[in-house]
Amino acid sequence: MYKITIIAGARPNFMKIAPIIHEIDKAKQQGKDIDFRLVHTGQHYDKNMSGDFFEQLQIPEPHVNLECSGGTQAEQTANIMVAFEKDLMENPSDLVLVVGDVTSTMACALVAQKLHTKVAHVEGGIRSNDWTMPEEINRLVTDSITNYFFTTSETANDYLKKSGVQDHQIFFVGNTMIDTLMKQMPNFKKPLVWNELSLKPKGYIVMTLHRPANVDEENQLKSMIDEIMLNTQNTPIVFPVHPRTAKILDKLSINHNRLHTINPLSYLEFNYLVQNAKAVITDSGGITEEASIMNVPCMTLRNNTERPETMTLGTNELVGTNPKNMKTYLDKLFSGSWKQAQNIPLWDGKTSQRIVDTLIGFSQ
Repeated sequence: MYKITIIAGARPNFMKIAPIIHEIDKAKQQGKDIDFRLVHTGQHYDKNMSGDFFEQLQIPEPHVNLECSGGTQAEQTANIMVAFEKDLMENPSDLVLVVGDVTSTMACALVAQKLHTKVAHVEGGIRSNDWTMPEEINRLVTDSITNYFFTTSETANDYLKKSGVQDHQIFFVGNTMIDTLMKQMPNFKKPLVWNELSLKPKGYIVMTLHRPANVDEENQLKSMIDEIMLNTQNTPIVFPVHPRTAKILDKLSINHNRLHTINPLSYLEFNYLVQNAKAVITDSGGITEEASIMNVPCMTLRNNTERPETMTLGTNELVGTNPKNMKTYLDKLFSGSWKQAQNIPLWDGKTSQRIVDTLIGFSQ
């Protein structure tokens, strides 16, 4: 039996591993010699990640929750490594599969290699080239000790090859987040806020902000929101507020009748809002991917992106962090001249099938 330990540490990781688990279950039913153990490091405590969350995405409850939330970057890395080392020693595995770029991704890859267990990285090779982002450090460290890379784009393949990774270690498979999105689209749920705010399709903009560069400096956050409100005509802005942003917003006297701050939504409710929005303003990487597949205009308030394919083939534009940049992009949106999404290679809902076929190949 080929045993795989799958690591998830934060909510987006579960969106990425859900379809992989479904494909492993399917392979088992077909008599293939493959099985998995799902380890939740507990890196992010999220009250929305209840039983309902796992049910919505049809993911089994994790076999274990290591409960390593809180602390500094270093403390959290150390706590995850200590807890996962014990777990992996008690439950040996042929391969540890890590996804994305959170602290758990790096910490569990380190533990696996030190215990002589092979590592596969889903979303290997992604780069923003911004070393101020903790995620970029996690990507660099993880990829430097990974055995097998499951990549989302040719750009990622190129980065890996330039860093010395051999062709036979790279598997260009696509994007598992899109597998989840495509599977769940028919299940999107209208959130309560839809009727409460009398929202209409293409009649509002969704905004999400959580990165330190945008929310930690109060004047920057206030200027950005003021600039957005100034250039969005009479369009309502729906802003599900990340906990770190909520604390800062509370201190600011931001008052706009059209700005509606709401609590974070479930995956199915949030994507219902995105799918029906006129546009999305965000600093999240994952949302740029989903907006591109749903052909919703997307403005990213960052100076770089690790997902260039969302710009070259998707609906995403890199606005930067200067609030004065907003007017140009919002004028373009309201003039009706925003670019349309094109097909992004292998973002077709079948990525997990390709990953599991490859894993089964490793076991033979």
